[in-house]
Amino acid sequence: MSGPSPIDDHRLRFDDFDNSDIFSKKPRLPAMGWNSWNAFGSGNTEELTKAMVLKIKELGLDKLGYEYVVLDDGCYHPERIDGHLKADKVKFPSGFKAMADFVHGSGLKFGMYNDIGTRLCSGAEVGIYGYEKTDCEDYFKWDIDFIKVDNCYYMWDNATFADPENAKYSYAPVIKSIGIDGVTYDAANAAITGTRAEIKEDCVAFIGTFDGTAPDHSPVGLRSSEIIFEINASEDGIRDLFVTYASDAVEGAGQWLQVAVGEKTCFDALLAPTQSRETFTVSPAIKVELKKGANKIRIMNHRRQENTLHSYAEIRRELENAGGRDIVFSICEWGKTQPQNWGHKVGDSWRILNDITFQVGSDGNHGTAAWECDYTTSITSQYNKAVIMDEFAGLGRGWNDPDMLVIGMDGIDNIMCRSHMAMWCMMNSPLMLGVDLRRVAKGDEIYNIIANEDLIALDRDPLGIQAKRIFTTYECSEPDKEYIRDNNRIDILAKPLNDGSIALGFFNLSQEEKEVPSVSTDEILNKTGGKTVNKDLFANAKTYRIKDLYTGEAAETESRVFGAGTLAACDSKVIRITPVS
Repeated sequence: MSGPSPIDDHRLRFDDFDNSDIFSKKPRLPAMGWNSWNAFGSGNTEELTKAMVLKIKELGLDKLGYEYVVLDDGCYHPERIDGHLKADKVKFPSGFKAMADFVHGSGLKFGMYNDIGTRLCSGAEVGIYGYEKTDCEDYFKWDIDFIKVDNCYYMWDNATFADPENAKYSYAPVIKSIGIDGVTYDAANAAITGTRAEIKEDCVAFIGTFDGTAPDHSPVGLRSSEIIFEINASEDGIRDLFVTYASDAVEGAGQWLQVAVGEKTCFDALLAPTQSRETFTVSPAIKVELKKGANKIRIMNHRRQENTLHSYAEIRRELENAGGRDIVFSICEWGKTQPQNWGHKVGDSWRILNDITFQVGSDGNHGTAAWECDYTTSITSQYNKAVIMDEFAGLGRGWNDPDMLVIGMDGIDNIMCRSHMAMWCMMNSPLMLGVDLRRVAKGDEIYNIIANEDLIALDRDPLGIQAKRIFTTYECSEPDKEYIRDNNRIDILAKPLNDGSIALGFFNLSQEEKEVPSVSTDEILNKTGGKTVNKDLFANAKTYRIKDLYTGEAAETESRVFGAGTLAACDSKVIRITPVS
């Protein structure tokens, strides 16, 4: 391995998770381009990629910002050769450097894919783990400009295709009590932070971090838990701490324990396994340093985040060590370890959920997408989570990634596709096309959606503020924070823009026609707060210029109330409101 393993390296602890980046990053807007996965799955080839490059140029999509051409899974030889990644000889006979030269020769940028585990999601045994230095040096030789890094077969968590027993790293054991100075303190009576831990009878389980892969839990709030014991010491000194625990290797009951006194970590390792999660034993003595008076002893496990961050940081470090090339780093761990809290430290964007579709295309097959579903594989599943994550994103931080665009796939109509495009642009999402561009012609319906310059301008706005949901017809107290999965509703989003305008989006998530409520300038400004450029001008303008970003029609109004009338099923309306001084 090129660096120390997460098991041995404790540099990245939860207490280090402040708002500072580990690496200096170039502030950048969300990436735009084309990725091979939704169009071709593992069946992408050199010939198909070149055809996509030529279509990007023919359609003029590069002039609109679509600049990255990314090879996803399925492009490598399935095993390493002399320790190096190699191109699949049948699919990419000319090799990756030649592919990069072709892309660059067309005025575009070239991207590739790997995985933090031992294999790719396709099963190819070429994951980057243990080869970070070697692979990053090869990527520089191939002149890549973008890398997407997945999270399959990961050894330190029960990620996709990984050993489910890896949960032993991600959760603390079930804790019954701690003992210190001959006094026993029951875990069930201690303070518990966050919402992950669960009290079961006289003990505490699920001491760890929520798995965010599926749309089951909100991304907002403290997504991990600790047990906090208040200990009063009569004098300064080193004490022996004993933990009564039971361990397992399943969700909620692991073997890895972290102990801290205040902000100082004093234990961070696996405990010996017990016979079962109901069989309790006492740990060896753990040395803790107490100060006279009140002390907070924290029992926790943040390894789900820490190990994953470490693995992505290793790649980022080796990319920087390999040279000075500017590379976009797309973190693709599907929201599993709550990357909204740490992705900004190493990456330019972070996926928020599992894939938007599992029914990808192939040469001649468009693949299938969905407007809604119970899992992640739909437009609204991704939107419903991303829409309340605006406070995690920003120009100097990075971007929430609700996965690649499914515009042009089967299963969704043009109204759905248009709303999908508008949602992603309002939310400052990366805009990675996944359609086989050979079926797109300039001026047709798909082209008009993906080439809507007014919508793209929202995503590319230099202010870099993700839209905030300021109203929803679903009954809730905080529309910008509450995770809503019931699609029988209308949402209104507001996005402040660099020129003092505000984009207002009305989205009918239901599959039936609905009347749309209106909002006033006061409501918009109250919800967007201090993020509006020249807020006083917007508040006090006598006239507003309103532009419909679908039709391009513009008009001026003195009204301070804005609406969308009636919206058809899955339809939307986006307007740009500019105060006229």
